[in-house]
Amino acid sequence: MSKTIVIGSDHGGYNLKKVCIKALADWGYTVEDQGPDCLDSCDYPVYAAKVCERLKDDPAKLGVLICGTGQGMTMTANRLGVRAALCTNEFMARMARGHNDARCLCMGERVTGQGVALDILKVFLETQFEGDRHQRRIDLIDTVSK
Repeated sequence: MSKTIVIGSDHGGYNLKKVCIKALADWGYTVEDQGPDCLDSCDYPVYAAKVCERLKDDPAKLGVLICGTGQGMTMTANRLGVRAALCTNEFMARMARGHNDARCLCMGERVTGQGVALDILKVFLETQFEGDRHQRRIDLIDTVSK
């Protein structure tokens, strides 16, 4: 897996995004910040699309999207074809990567404290996809969604 993390937020997730960027740099990751660069009100789908575009360019990269609740970013990323998971605890992050091969972690700044968010982020990044029966189930997603 790449040591490059693509990250984006809206105004509701801006402060947590900055905390995550610092932690990622401290942990040795290269961070591609897709914006925004201020707290001005903005539209989450725009930034989700920027992150998803970068993830589609390089299947080895992982992404992080943060908005107020994480819901909007998650819905947008999945709609754009990037398997994204809204995680509110470490177990969800572990399962999202290990069983669902999620490539994008979504979190909500208004519902997840900074300490918990960093724990979730670390688990998400350190967990590897288990493959096997889980790959078969992921492959079924495209089959049943048509």
